[in-house]
Amino acid sequence: MAILRYLGRSAEPAGVSQIARDLGLVPSTCLHILRVLADEGLVTFEPGSKRYSVGIGILPIARNAIQQNSFANLIEPRLTELSRDFGGTAVATQLTEPGHMVVVALSRAPLPFRLHVDLGSRFPPLISATGRCHAAFNLRGVPDGELRRQFEALSWDHPPTFERWMREVEQTRREGYAVDRGCYISGVTLLSVPFFDRAERMTRSVVAIGITENLEAMGVSSIATRMLRLRDDVSALLVDGQPPAA
Repeated sequence: MAILRYLGRSAEPAGVSQIARDLGLVPSTCLHILRVLADEGLVTFEPGSKRYSVGIGILPIARNAIQQNSFANLIEPRLTELSRDFGGTAVATQLTEPGHMVVVALSRAPLPFRLHVDLGSRFPPLISATGRCHAAFNLRGVPDGELRRQFEALSWDHPPTFERWMREVEQTRREGYAVDRGCYISGVTLLSVPFFDRAERMTRSVVAIGITENLEAMGVSSIATRMLRLRDDVSALLVDGQPPAA
């Protein structure tokens, strides 16, 4: 539903007038829909500000959708093997229509840092290693000024300069995978390998997350090679970038 997608994209709660205006709805109709969604627990109403936000009632629906995602079921055991072999966390993400990367499968490893990731977690599409893949393979031809605008809205522990980030995007395009060394999370390296559809657009990714010192000792390129093989093995089971029908 458009209202749920809108609230899911919003960084802050929104009022009826704003939601109706942005979605082109009649305010009275918008209010009626919001009240129904609130009754179902799908949105939350804040009496003080008279604003709405996504409610926790959406979580069971989101989790059920992820659990029924056959791509997630296909890649999850491979993530477990990858996580065990390099001693970090392995994640699979999927690009959604509203423009987020959503975690659809993961395998955790005990790590000495707090990683805020769970099934259904959403991230801006340009952030970290996966963001470099998205920029490299999905945003060719986008003017640098627009890329810079989106880049400057991102939050990093140690943000790279835009010029350095653009060089790393080009390197990602050449090598087929991306590396984020301590930019997104201090002391943590993230590697991302993209999945492509038939049009060579990135639709998903597999991500390895670990302490930089540990991954450097194992060899970042060797881990990336392993991830590329994993991607190719899973891609061979997909039809036009999608899992086969059950």
